[in-house]
Amino acid sequence: MMFNSSQKSYNKLIWPVYLLSGFSAISFAGIIILVVPLSSLIWPGEEYHALEMGILITTLLWSSSVSGLLFGRLIDKYSRVKIVIIIAIGRSLCMILLGFAIADQGMVTWWYFLIIILIFGIFAGGNYPAMVSLSNDIVPLKHRSKFFGYFSIAGSIFMMFGFLISGSLVQFGFWRIYFFSIGFAVLISGLIFYFIVKEPKRGIQNKELQTVLSDDNIEYDFKMDKELMRKTMLSRTNMAALVEGIFSNVFMGSLDMIILPYLMTPPLNLSPLVTGLFIVIYGVIGRILGQIVLARYSDKVAEHKGVRRIYFIIFSLIGGSITFVLMFFVPIPYFTKPEGADIVLFFSLPVSFMMGILIFSSDAISSLYAVNQPPVIQEINLPEGQGQIVSWNQFLERIGYGLGPLIAGIFISTFGQNYQVSAVIITVFVIPGVILWILSVSWYPQDIKRIKEILKERAEILKIRKESKQKL
Repeated sequence: MMFNSSQKSYNKLIWPVYLLSGFSAISFAGIIILVVPLSSLIWPGEEYHALEMGILITTLLWSSSVSGLLFGRLIDKYSRVKIVIIIAIGRSLCMILLGFAIADQGMVTWWYFLIIILIFGIFAGGNYPAMVSLSNDIVPLKHRSKFFGYFSIAGSIFMMFGFLISGSLVQFGFWRIYFFSIGFAVLISGLIFYFIVKEPKRGIQNKELQTVLSDDNIEYDFKMDKELMRKTMLSRTNMAALVEGIFSNVFMGSLDMIILPYLMTPPLNLSPLVTGLFIVIYGVIGRILGQIVLARYSDKVAEHKGVRRIYFIIFSLIGGSITFVLMFFVPIPYFTKPEGADIVLFFSLPVSFMMGILIFSSDAISSLYAVNQPPVIQEINLPEGQGQIVSWNQFLERIGYGLGPLIAGIFISTFGQNYQVSAVIITVFVIPGVILWILSVSWYPQDIKRIKEILKERAEILKIRKESKQKL
């Protein structure tokens, strides 16, 4: 399968990705978003168990990061479409099993969640590397930020409704319905993906290879070896992105574990439904608008000078972290539990608007990272290394992301539920990432040049093969 601008658009070829991405986002992030209600479900009547719930989220993220390394190698060798359907089936079964959990049993219930979440994370590890590898061979380079914007938007839109629905169901005691429905939705969307999306030729979107790969009889079958790995996957920009992913994701992984307990526990006492509406109205909409407008702008600005994507990444890390910390210094009044469930009361307060603007700004600015980092990684790696480099990146990012909830839980417990101090300290983890991306500005052009030279050599080899076959 190959894409041509005169044929169907890439979105018509890959649209089930957005559907599967949406339901997968609910299944993965839903566990994180429901962290406070789940604590009450496991230990009814007790204070929020920050450390235990942090361990659950860390297990989810670390298990997916480790399994991603294995999936990365498989993705570069075998059909990515088949790998995705296997992942979808595994994830759906785990969500359904969570719906059978026995509530109110303390550590017994917690261990049940830990085991199922561990298995869920193992299956989840290959989803994103497979999607990135597929997009590298379906989506033209000039549309990459836009594609990853749409990809993130799909997750955000589904999360918006998922957050509201899950908050309502949990608040009224119907949490099992949430897990059952999401489990079946992931399975159905996975089957749709499997029967509609066709496996593309590797390398078909690389300009240097497009002409020779247009022949149906010619396949890009080059494999990664140690020498190539050293020259490409261990380039300075790749290494900077890998190391940066650890630090930046410690910060990113702590966000929900700080903001959600801050809003939903005493003294603020906002209900899950009010919290969900607040984050959807300001945060998710800010993210969606950022991913639509800023993704298109990123593609336009970076079309002839890809290094500009790195400038956007630097801005997103600095701007997103500053606006996030400012949220905790908005003087929100204390509520009783009945007041915290009053939607009209909360949204009528001017301070809710002030904090909402900060959430909107933080999510909009941070979206620049999600739509610019993947295209940067794709450009500086060969077609046969896309799965592995993304899985490496995901591994380190999720190690960092998994540390985030754990570190946030430790800070919150250590500083006596002082969320302001915890938020300020956690932003320090952004600094190394900013420094590494600034250094990458000078490394990136050299790494791009090296990849293009290798692909030109590959194109000549494939051209000779084509001519040999024609003579036969």
